[in-house]
Amino acid sequence: MTITPKHPHRKRIHLTRHAQAEHNVASDWTIPDARLTPLGQKQSRELHDLTKDSVQQTAELLVSSPMRRPLETMILGYPDLKKRLESKGKPVVLLDTLQEVADLPCDTPTYPVSELQNANEGLFADLDFSTLSVDYASKTGIFSPDNAAERARVVRRWLRDRPEKEIVVVAHGDILRHVVYGHNAAVPWANAQSRIFTFESEDDEEAVLIEIAEIEPKDASNAPTTAEMAN
Repeated sequence: MTITPKHPHRKRIHLTRHAQAEHNVASDWTIPDARLTPLGQKQSRELHDLTKDSVQQTAELLVSSPMRRPLETMILGYPDLKKRLESKGKPVVLLDTLQEVADLPCDTPTYPVSELQNANEGLFADLDFSTLSVDYASKTGIFSPDNAAERARVVRRWLRDRPEKEIVVVAHGDILRHVVYGHNAAVPWANAQSRIFTFESEDDEEAVLIEIAEIEPKDASNAPTTAEMAN
């Protein structure tokens, strides 16, 4: 797939929502750190097919929320990128500020780290968990739902300050809407859909993003986020 961004010489941020997960289908908030469904795994593989000859060959950093559904989406959806960057000594960055907004079981990261490492039959065992803060699963402080807008601002500034010119991020619908719009805007974002952004400027306080393109697998689903299920 060929992507022609509107601003080819500026930093590009690929923001990908995780593929369909168990809590999306069941509308069940009590599923702890929900994993992907079989359809979600299929969506992730379709995402790989759509990006294997484009961004997976050019991106300079791969970043993920440390929750099971984005981690699985990242591993199945961007395997060539992960392998290429790891061969250059650049492991996937697990960014705890990208975790989902709510403090419900389905939106709280698996804790402790040792349990997360062994989750999903050991699928995440080779990832570098050293970037996670000690309170990454606490849902307090910066991780409190009340601080979602500030957390999103921290994420935008972190992405803009990175030296890489093209970055792939895998996270969740509600936090991604906060990252893009500054609040949980009522804007559809399908499972496994990747939308491409650049920064409006290099020095504005809010690090505002502007959209330049998008990628959506043919079997992408519009399963609701926690916030959408609550409305």
